Amino acid sequence: MALDSKVPEGPIKDKWTTYKDKINLVNPANKRNIDIIVVGTGLAGGSAAATLAELGYNVKAFCYQDSPRRAHSIAAQGGINAAKNYQGDGDSNYRLFYDTVKGGDYRSREANVYRLAEVSGNIIDQCVAQGVPFAREYGGLLDNRSFGGVLVSRTFYAKGQTGQQLLLGAYSAMNRQIARGKIQMYNRHEMLDVVKVDGKARGIITRNLITGDIERHSAHAVVIASGGYGNVYFLSTNAMGSNATAAWKIHKKGAYFANPCYTQIHPTCIPRSGDYQSKLTLMSESLRNDGRIWVPAKIEDAKAIQQGKLKPTEIAEEERDYYLERRYPAFGNLVPRDVASRAAKERCDAGYGVNATGEAVYLDFATAFVRYGIEQAKIHGIKNPSKEKIIELGQAIIEEKYGNLFQMYEKIIAENPYETPMMIYPATHYTMGGVWVDYNLMTTVDGLYCIGEANFSDHGANRLGASALMQGLADGYFVLPYTIGDYLSNDIRTGTISTDSKEFEDAEEEVTDRINFFMNNNGTKSVDYFHKRLGKVMWDKVGMARNEKHLNEAMAEIKAIREEFWKDVKVPGSANEMNLELEKAGRVADFLELGELFAKDALDRNESCGGHFREESVELDGEQKGEAKRNDTDYAYVAAWEYKGEPADAVLHKEKLEFKDIELKQRSYK
Repeated sequence: MALDSKVPEGPIKDKWTTYKDKINLVNPANKRNIDIIVVGTGLAGGSAAATLAELGYNVKAFCYQDSPRRAHSIAAQGGINAAKNYQGDGDSNYRLFYDTVKGGDYRSREANVYRLAEVSGNIIDQCVAQGVPFAREYGGLLDNRSFGGVLVSRTFYAKGQTGQQLLLGAYSAMNRQIARGKIQMYNRHEMLDVVKVDGKARGIITRNLITGDIERHSAHAVVIASGGYGNVYFLSTNAMGSNATAAWKIHKKGAYFANPCYTQIHPTCIPRSGDYQSKLTLMSESLRNDGRIWVPAKIEDAKAIQQGKLKPTEIAEEERDYYLERRYPAFGNLVPRDVASRAAKERCDAGYGVNATGEAVYLDFATAFVRYGIEQAKIHGIKNPSKEKIIELGQAIIEEKYGNLFQMYEKIIAENPYETPMMIYPATHYTMGGVWVDYNLMTTVDGLYCIGEANFSDHGANRLGASALMQGLADGYFVLPYTIGDYLSNDIRTGTISTDSKEFEDAEEEVTDRINFFMNNNGTKSVDYFHKRLGKVMWDKVGMARNEKHLNEAMAEIKAIREEFWKDVKVPGSANEMNLELEKAGRVADFLELGELFAKDALDRNESCGGHFREESVELDGEQKGEAKRNDTDYAYVAAWEYKGEPADAVLHKEKLEFKDIELKQRSYK
């Protein structure tokens, strides 16, 4: 089956406007008769629910947390991109579009990315109107900082808590609609299946996580906004509850799953401290604006640091290797995430890592303290300031910009990052792959939409920093509310969808059978036992670097873990109460299938691109020696997998990627 992306004809800059001019609409009186289900209430789901309700649709919103405010979007730190060019440094919609396609290593759909760039400015206006407290500069304009993979400053931020502030904006918009009765909010409910009637998505089956009740909910369309699948690695920067269940369930009901192997390893994460850790913590990429990344230049210095015999502050400037500045002079510490992560791994693998495990590099702010301190001394008219005064003034500026991040680091590591450099190491962070959607954000199932991180659409093989919040809010506030109307215009006479049909009955029975299995299976091993084993295979063999041998082994090992899981998993407690182990069991069962498809996709894509680094596909000579090597002749497509039972049997469908507005060429950040 050839995948129809439904990208409109015409010049890229006119596609979205012309398209909106011609789609079918639902008149306001008819919207009152149409129900929409939104699963997930992070930035994508929250903004979509609020906007659809504002338009007049009846929305049912579901989240497994006790409040939408707890969605994982809250954890985003550094900022949100938009091409407003407040800095006057040459930014534009086209440049944001170009940077995003290049940053994604030319593996994203051009039309979707251009639309994203086009609506990015509207997002900022919307959020300012909601009262999001973005940082401002002296003249009152919103401030911007720079992120990896770009040569301009286009990232709007609220200290190091941008995600939280944006989510509170979306949450306040939702609350207004909840008060009006236009949104019915279902907290502590988890979607466990989608219901199709005559081939169309017409509802979902949920479990009330407090009482254990299985419920049927119907609607004219279903929107999945449930985030990414990074926790397939067990250890990741995702919240412990983040999972793939909603996306995986719709995949099993006919929605194709695209590019599962495109996973982002974030370079600035607090290093792992031991085998008993359950999650990792991110340090915002914004820190790379002012922090310089280095390791000791001499192997003996690195060994002394690993053994605790030497402090980083005792290593002279000329004995340090600022390896990103050395390898990528044009972008320096602000290369894209995949490039920075691989460079850190390369140094640590070579023995230059700096903590006890040898898996860490330094992120050092000493230079920034001095630079800002000298500037502040001049501003305050302090003549001949002492070195201590300069550092004190500089640290005050850094505290203003990143204070809460420094506090977080000190709490976790018990070291003061103002006095000694931070330690960081790459970790699983974001998933660019996800459910395949067309230009309307509809999946391969009619009436079933997918937005935000849960879909594959905008980031290609690598996401640029501060683009996740941009995509989530673009989809929810400005794209889906238009495109879903085109589909729903055929439903104005349908009337309420009944939940008494055989389709709802069958789906509920399937969900109940699985829960009963978990409760009655007298195994001997906990859910976490299997999840950790899966995570180890994923990190070791489907992690930052991949090769054919390891990927084949991973597929076989994951299948074996899955078979053992179904025989020997033990879920304590009962099904008709709050039972976190039961919740986890369902999610890990899905990860054990997704993990194998992930490895299959990585095996099938015998090229390196973005976050997918195949050791067999590396530049062997020239100035790009050692860098990832793409293969545009054979792999310039989206890999969309159709479910056929076992993950190994999934069928590949290709959406050919066309580049009419950007020249395909090897990425260079040198």
